[in-house]
Amino acid sequence: MFFNGSIAFFGVSDLAATDRFYRGELELELYKDQGLCRIYRVPGGGMIGFCSHMAVTAREKSPILTFLTEDVDGWHAKLKEKGAVMEEGPGQLLRYICHNPGLKAVCYNDK
Repeated sequence: MFFNGSIAFFGVSDLAATDRFYRGELELELYKDQGLCRIYRVPGGGMIGFCSHMAVTAREKSPILTFLTEDVDGWHAKLKEKGAVMEEGPGQLLRYICHNPGLKAVCYNDK
């Protein structure tokens, strides 16, 4: 017996702004709009969901979503062109952190 996939859910205060970031800037496919939650497919497997009825945990040590890619520089250029707010990450592996409503999305190269 195996699992067919996974969905991680996060609370957000502005579902529309979150949708603009994940669907508009990161270009994730909207899998399902449940009204209070929106679920997105993550290329490579799994899904992430954002819900307006859940508590937002946006503090100094907030949840961090990490997206693995071999083209970190290409994603950096693409997100910068789209107006994403970013900072450079520490070291060689963690390259760019993209700030979005309530969470940080990290573009990461694990090579």
